[in-house]
Amino acid sequence: MIEVCWFTVPGDPVAKGRPRATTIGGKARMYTPAKTERYESRVAVFAQQAMAGRTPADEALEVSIVATMAVPASWSRKKRERALAGELSPLSRPDADNIAKAITDGSNGIVWVDDSRIVSLSVMKLYGETPGVSVRVKTLRYSGGGGE
Repeated sequence: MIEVCWFTVPGDPVAKGRPRATTIGGKARMYTPAKTERYESRVAVFAQQAMAGRTPADEALEVSIVATMAVPASWSRKKRERALAGELSPLSRPDADNIAKAITDGSNGIVWVDDSRIVSLSVMKLYGETPGVSVRVKTLRYSGGGGE
């Protein structure tokens, strides 16, 4: 495997929002929520920095995402220490799969040609002192198989 890039998006992880619908001139229009658009644009900035002008990957990729969540301020010192030690996992929103979707969509055309190139994806949520999402992208030795 060859590492394509590694980057971190600082701040609280944001889940991909569901498309919304509205009517304009009597016709239904779909749109992406503004919060999702802002976050995907933020992801794109950090992905572009990590790629440093290289062309997007067009091969089988393995993507690992680690979403670090802030420990709730309302928690006791003891519970906070347990969370930071990895004894407690974040079971609340945002959902891991929706975090991954925001990251993969925000990286489209920058890190990879299309997120269809991702053949292996792992997502982990944990608590940490500094919230953010770390992304590591590697090529896989095997590729192809049709479907073009």
